[in-house]
Amino acid sequence: MSRISVRGFAVASATAVTAVGSVVGVASGSTAQTNDAEATAAGTTLLADIPAGQQAQVQTASLTQQADAQAIAADASAKKDAEEAARKAAAETAIAKKEAAEKAAQAAKERAEAKEKASRSASDFPVLKSYSISAIQAMAAQMVPSGQFQCFSNIVDHESDWNYQAVNPSSGAYGMFQALPGSKMASAGADWRTNPATQIKWGLNYMNERYGSPCEAWSFWQANNWY
Repeated sequence: MSRISVRGFAVASATAVTAVGSVVGVASGSTAQTNDAEATAAGTTLLADIPAGQQAQVQTASLTQQADAQAIAADASAKKDAEEAARKAAAETAIAKKEAAEKAAQAAKERAEAKEKASRSASDFPVLKSYSISAIQAMAAQMVPSGQFQCFSNIVDHESDWNYQAVNPSSGAYGMFQALPGSKMASAGADWRTNPATQIKWGLNYMNERYGSPCEAWSFWQANNWY
């Protein structure tokens, strides 16, 4: 290393700047500034006194220190951003997994309910001489999955107003679901003419087999006014 250290170069540079300022004061006519400049310059090595090659070393060292400081700050910022992004991604993943688990649990519950209700038959309900609308709807609620019941009910409302003995005078369509011919409902039971539970069993099977579910059947009905 040369006779003057890098730290000394930096101090000399700062002092040189002060000296230059003092000279400017002299030019403006300030005696006090002239005296200060002389006093400072008397005990300090100025940048102009440093050989040209060593001046370049001082400037390079200063730029290198600035670059290092900026790099350290950039690394710290990038690390902080990466950590924040990782925390956000982990939180989003946890939420997505929770939602997926909840949906899976709900789907499993609905499948179990549908299976249990699908196992019901007309024989599970007492045979009566006549049935009120509320009694028929109560039967349907025990046979149709809860998530599909409103769609199922909407179709029955439009087809027959829950009248299990409704007859279309022009086509002969029969029952709550206006089956044509009505005898198709015999696949669910021989008492299809008089037992609403048998008709409900047939209607639910028809919607599931033809459309996939009562709600899919209701969507088709809304678009076409028939199903």
